[in-house]
Amino acid sequence: MDVSIFSPAKINLFLAVTGRRPDGYHDLVSVAAPLDFGDELEARSAERGAGGQFTLECDDPAVPVDGANLVLKAAQAFAAATGWRQGVAFKLTKRIPLGAGLGGGSSNAVAALRALNRLSGGLLTEGKLAGMAATLGADCPLFLRNAPVVMRGRGERLEPPPAAAAARLSGRRVLLFKPGFAISTPWAYDRLVREAPRHYLPAPAAEARLAAWLRGSAPAEELLFNNLGGVAFAKFIALPVLLDRLRRESGLAMQMSGSGSACFALHGDDFVTASVRARIRECWGPAAFVQAARLA
Repeated sequence: MDVSIFSPAKINLFLAVTGRRPDGYHDLVSVAAPLDFGDELEARSAERGAGGQFTLECDDPAVPVDGANLVLKAAQAFAAATGWRQGVAFKLTKRIPLGAGLGGGSSNAVAALRALNRLSGGLLTEGKLAGMAATLGADCPLFLRNAPVVMRGRGERLEPPPAAAAARLSGRRVLLFKPGFAISTPWAYDRLVREAPRHYLPAPAAEARLAAWLRGSAPAEELLFNNLGGVAFAKFIALPVLLDRLRRESGLAMQMSGSGSACFALHGDDFVTASVRARIRECWGPAAFVQAARLA
């Protein structure tokens, strides 16, 4: 049997890193939302006698297809937890750029768990899938929900925003754009540690800021925040320079997602993005990634 799973990108509309934990991870308060843009993961049951082996191929040569890939890590975790020994061949069609802060690897891991659970006849409940996803990466569990979520802890504690707040996010149009370079998530957090406490936002302040937006009626534009931008912008000057220029020229609200280097702009349904796209290409060159999307 063949299974095809959509593997969405995500953006962090609000990301406050509040401090470092004793286990080396960071605590955060965030609002993240999956998009209607992403990768596609196909899973095909291997022939009998494959010995329970998992294989992966990808149309992007920059993506590792060995045990370092989260798809195969997720598959091994699923097999260990369930005892399921059927071999599976995965094929990943990659659209989410690497090193972008859009959650591509984590999303692929969750897509693999979903594919295997479907192929195996549903061996794991949603709750057990969520627990397994949390062991694979801090932002993996959010991809089990096709809706905006509030994330806490190191990203494993999720809850839905109030219905009225979710309605202000649902279906909003975004323009994603990324320069030709990537930003390593470990590098960004390491730099944050070394430059703390200047860039940390204390948890009470982060919670107060988020609560004010959740309780109010302000549009999504007023939610945008990311204190990882401070460390990324200090080194990668192309990001703040272009964002400042685009804000002045278009009047749009925009922000970096996660640890970058992808950014996004929120805009209305009637806004024509041609001039914004042209300015991105002019400033960042033909290697720039530009993609229209909507929030789930």
